[in-house]
Amino acid sequence: MGNRESFKRPHERLDVWQDAMRLVELIYLVSSRFPPDERFGLISQIRRAATSIPSNIAEGAARRSRQEYLRFLSIARGSLSEVDTQLQIASRLGMVEAASEVDDLIDRVFARITALINTLESADA
Repeated sequence: MGNRESFKRPHERLDVWQDAMRLVELIYLVSSRFPPDERFGLISQIRRAATSIPSNIAEGAARRSRQEYLRFLSIARGSLSEVDTQLQIASRLGMVEAASEVDDLIDRVFARITALINTLESADA
């Protein structure tokens, strides 16, 4: 086996994918503090949505057409909005306190996905 760093797949080089992976880690950490009776509710839902973000970025990057890539980036951005909403729900229900690191990372990932979408769309023009 060679050095993993030298064989990074294209999506692994994207800052947005790396940030999205960090967000997954933080969401798992934060949601581990939710009440146990939420295991099949909000915990499952927020974790699924969080893992969808880097997964869709990666899948889009592996597609053959720009339009497919854009579609998967749009799905990733939708999943990110879902995570944001679920965190707000958890906060309103007193399951979690506001976490600036998570909020800042959500903002950064959203901005980076949007920038990548805009770059790909402007390449069509």
